[in-house]
Amino acid sequence: MSIFNAYNTTGHDSLQGNHQHTSRDYRKREIICHGISSEHVFSKSYKQLKNRKFRPFTNVNAIKSSLTLSVILNAIMLLGYIYNNKNMEVPIEFRLIYSFITDVVLFYLLYSFNFRIIQVNWNKGLKFWTLIIGSVSIAIVLSLIFSQGAIRFLPGSPIPPHFQITANIIKDLIVVLIVLLSTLLYSSIFQRQEALLENEKLMVENIRIRYEVLKNQVDPHFLFNSLNTLDGLIGVDDDKAHDFVENISSVFRYAINNKEIMHLDEELDFTESYANLMKIRYGDNFQIQYHIEDKYRMYYIMPISLQLLVENAIKHNVISNRHSLIITIETTPNDTIRVTNPIQLKNDDEPGTGIGLANLTERYKLLFQKDVLITQTDVFCVEIPLIKQLEPTKTNLL
Repeated sequence: MSIFNAYNTTGHDSLQGNHQHTSRDYRKREIICHGISSEHVFSKSYKQLKNRKFRPFTNVNAIKSSLTLSVILNAIMLLGYIYNNKNMEVPIEFRLIYSFITDVVLFYLLYSFNFRIIQVNWNKGLKFWTLIIGSVSIAIVLSLIFSQGAIRFLPGSPIPPHFQITANIIKDLIVVLIVLLSTLLYSSIFQRQEALLENEKLMVENIRIRYEVLKNQVDPHFLFNSLNTLDGLIGVDDDKAHDFVENISSVFRYAINNKEIMHLDEELDFTESYANLMKIRYGDNFQIQYHIEDKYRMYYIMPISLQLLVENAIKHNVISNRHSLIITIETTPNDTIRVTNPIQLKNDDEPGTGIGLANLTERYKLLFQKDVLITQTDVFCVEIPLIKQLEPTKTNLL
């Protein structure tokens, strides 16, 4: 049994086994720990992340913002009326009620328009000018309508009608500015939280993978086989027994580290430790050839990515005296590392789930916006991007 059965899930599984399976097709394995399945634990984590999501562009938020700002605006107007002590035919209460209603309508329509446009998938320039021109147009049209209503239904103002109209237009343009700035603030907060949630999603997925790996490492079959192998070496070849213990401890130590990104040099050491364990079983019939340019050794790579490709090559292909399995791991001028192996499928090869490589691909897109390339001819080939330098916002992954 392979040490990393949690990673018997790569696209390697599907493509080398000639099985076209997607994540929806596979039967999920339940992993039980203290009576709680890992699927339940991690689905709960995703729900918690989803529930924490800030949703600013909703009708409810538009109404709340409209009411709040209208109250503030009319409170300022009330203070102005009290300070000036104007004598009007219509009581001040009616004017304030009329002003409050019209302000709420204006704020709500502006927020609804802004929220709708800000979510449209347009380029920034088009979106910016649409927001400004649309908001100003709405404000001017409503200002003229509401001003005519105030002149008609609330007479007796000492201010001439044409000055009322001009003052209301100026006030409503200030309202437009307030709405635009607050919408941009909402958008900025939303984008920042989206980025934070994306990182948290990546962290949850990373923890899930490490949980699966660690669970399979302590699997009774693996422990039994490892102890059996070690018992067979002790007294027969003590040097090999010592190397075996060192390799298995290296594998455990690397898999339980909490880093989400590693130097290529560390990943290669880990892969070699795993390969040495496999060589105890297959001898010279299993080999890995490395062609690594020195400058790439300090580049970054997702942990346990090379090893999962090596493991699945072992799982799906024949390894015998007649059919040696030689895996090549090499860097390329395109800042990638390429893993290739000949396709010599087992007759009883089991279909894979196709999840591991899909997961690796998703993590690279989420974190670095880069693609993992997969090709298949007479050999199976996967190219994984190498990251030369981490952005300042991603240094916490180390």
